[in-house]
Amino acid sequence: MLGVTKLQAQGNQKIAFIDTEYILQNIPEYTDAQEEINQMSANWVKELRALQNKIDKLKRDYQTESVLLSDDMKNRRETEIAEKEQALADLQSQYFGPEGELFSKKIELIQPIQEKIYNAIQQVAQVKNYAFVLDKAAGNTILYCNEKFDISDEVLDEIGNVMQTVRRQDRQRTNNVNNAASSGGGNKGSSPRAPKGGGDEKK
Repeated sequence: MLGVTKLQAQGNQKIAFIDTEYILQNIPEYTDAQEEINQMSANWVKELRALQNKIDKLKRDYQTESVLLSDDMKNRRETEIAEKEQALADLQSQYFGPEGELFSKKIELIQPIQEKIYNAIQQVAQVKNYAFVLDKAAGNTILYCNEKFDISDEVLDEIGNVMQTVRRQDRQRTNNVNNAASSGGGNKGSSPRAPKGGGDEKK
């Protein structure tokens, strides 16, 4: 079962288990952000592939014509190829490196959503008096969860006070329990959006 499930811990301390994957897939702003990031990444990959194709052509041409070139011309062609290969490597690092533009864009678009989710979980945990909250999507081993204790929609309703979420009656649990929350899966804007400020209809 996906979602948030409460258990009774030793000493009457309540524990909640959250599935951030289910929560994220029911926040349209997150799926929109993922689509923007994926499109940006696809454009960069296309650009890098085009540059690589040009370099490959330069290499093929050089190999074909090398027997006709002087040593000076060979050095020039080899230098040109090396410079273009270095420029390609630099551009790839600029886009996809550890501190590249893709990383920065993810922080810009995803981190604010994650903060709102954390705040909502904290609010629900305080109201429901949970001592601990674990993330099921992060790999915690849970062999069985009873759906009658599922409170994940309450977390989404709380998030709905500050940003749009999918209406409660339209939310779906489509992802496999073993998928990682960072996969960016979920429904791509196919479910109606509820307005901010308590727009999520209760069951």
